[in-house]
Amino acid sequence: MPRSHRPTTALLTAAVAFSLAVAAPGAAADPGPADAQRQHAFAAAAAEFGVPESVLLAVSFVESRWDFNAGTPSVSAGFGPMHLTDVAAAPPGTEHDQGADPRGDEARPELPPRANPVDVDSPALRTLGRAAEISHVDSAVLRADPTQNIRGGAALLAQYQRELGAAGSGPDDWYGAVARYGGTGTESTAFADEVFATLRTGAERITDDGQHVRLPARTDLRHRPGAPNDPQTECPAGLGCQWIPAPYEEFGAGDYGNHDLANRPDSQKVDYIVIHDTEGSYDTTIRLVQDPTYVSWQYTLRSADGHVAQHVQRKDVAWHAGNWYVNAKAIGLEHEGFAAQGTWYTEAMYRQSAKLVRYLAHQNGIPLDRAHILGHDNVPGTVPSTVAGMHWDPGPYWDWAHYFDLMGAPFRGLGNAPTGMVTIRPDFATNQPAFTGCTAAGVPCPARGSTSVILHTQPDANSPLLTDIGLHPDSTPGTMHISDHSSRVETGQQFAVADRAGDWTAIWYLGQKGWFPNPRSNPAAVSSFGFVVTPKPGLESIPVYGRAYPEAAAYPPGINPQAVTPLQYRLPAGQRYSLGLVAPSEYYWAVTFDATNHTVVRGNLRYYQIQFGHRVMFVNVDDVVVRPS
Repeated sequence: MPRSHRPTTALLTAAVAFSLAVAAPGAAADPGPADAQRQHAFAAAAAEFGVPESVLLAVSFVESRWDFNAGTPSVSAGFGPMHLTDVAAAPPGTEHDQGADPRGDEARPELPPRANPVDVDSPALRTLGRAAEISHVDSAVLRADPTQNIRGGAALLAQYQRELGAAGSGPDDWYGAVARYGGTGTESTAFADEVFATLRTGAERITDDGQHVRLPARTDLRHRPGAPNDPQTECPAGLGCQWIPAPYEEFGAGDYGNHDLANRPDSQKVDYIVIHDTEGSYDTTIRLVQDPTYVSWQYTLRSADGHVAQHVQRKDVAWHAGNWYVNAKAIGLEHEGFAAQGTWYTEAMYRQSAKLVRYLAHQNGIPLDRAHILGHDNVPGTVPSTVAGMHWDPGPYWDWAHYFDLMGAPFRGLGNAPTGMVTIRPDFATNQPAFTGCTAAGVPCPARGSTSVILHTQPDANSPLLTDIGLHPDSTPGTMHISDHSSRVETGQQFAVADRAGDWTAIWYLGQKGWFPNPRSNPAAVSSFGFVVTPKPGLESIPVYGRAYPEAAAYPPGINPQAVTPLQYRLPAGQRYSLGLVAPSEYYWAVTFDATNHTVVRGNLRYYQIQFGHRVMFVNVDDVVVRPS
């Protein structure tokens, strides 16, 4: 498992006590109402270091949404509302502990897993130490005390302004310093543009620790956001996308990599956008995607500022999802981060990613829902032997609800109306499942918000979890280990209601009835409407599949038919599962460097994609009937 080392609870407590006892520089004498202390801290730090208060507020919002995150680090070792980075206190992890072949196509040799070495010497990961020197506050205090963290960020921002020799007191005069802050020492115009866009619109929210913070909108700004994209990139205007191509090269005995040329959408419709995390630093990830013997994806996003690099044209097929059917019909986005660390993803990255996904969805006619915008953890194994090895990123701490809000596609429902379908939608901040294994097996993970909802065999929190025979072939119940999603659903996913009992709701899941608490006062799901599939009358159960491949007769001479192999699960009679999309039977034969030989095989078989468990799966259209939920 990936490992990390964080300040212990004792250290954090001691640090906060120390900061209060010695009245660290800039400590506020009168912070005002309890829920206004953070607002006061921004005003005081801005005045102390000569930074426009609105600029300081906007920078912090784009980094962290003003949250403290319980003093735990982000995926790029950033602490506190100002995202001051300290890699010594929170070194990144290494890689996923599973080793599924990213290409997921038996017609090609399997790509073995590879360790991802992590860069730890970048100045981008050490801004907290510099802020400590400038603000004359101990590093441990900057990590543990949000007020002092804000002071440290203000001091660093003011230092960048001095180094640039910039003059002026208005927000526009601070664009260069903001760009340097977002790039953690180098300039990031994408970050600065997002900060100035936030200044223009304003923001207001209650933070994760109950602080009410407000940034009034500014209508007097001269700067107009809009970083230019490299001409080869396919990004929305103003995102500042960079072209760092993945190599299409032949090597060895006719082998090649690290993606396949295609002509989508003319050759195949793009149905999916797959969200990954990198399990390595941004710099390491960029090196890996430039290795012709390795794997590929279309885009990489950097945590600190949301910077976007594109590597593979969206017409071509990248090797990333571990399922060739999905790869052939998907665009892959890698986000700098570590699924098992229990850390948080930056607002800058969420915002840039949401803009990119909204653009890509519009360009390809992809609906903005969780049947089409998949996490890597929602992609099914191809055949029974690959199920257990599939990756599970971006993990339970990726905030799907906030992400879709940013895309303008929030998960709305019908409230508490007793319909036959629910959309999973817990409150992210207060929904804190007791996961283990973020740092070591059996060790509790930090308590933090999550989009995951845990399922039980009975309407009782003490009852066992459900069983996923793909992950636990011995039929033992699932666990709360961070990577074990045997009995776990995610925000935005839709399931057919199986039963209700008091404050508990049951759904159909992997052929079982799974219960979760769903009280009206704090619901974990909202009622919704859609279509469901159920086995045709007379069938006791039907098979489910990990890919929608054609029948053998559809393959032309010279192309070996791919097996239509059911997974180890069955869908029993009487159960219902949410219909996501109609999946045509297709197989993209691409096993040679010469792309003129590539062929899309299409069959007469038709499939429905359903939300069968944590992952989507496929059923044969001829085996089921479709009904309103």
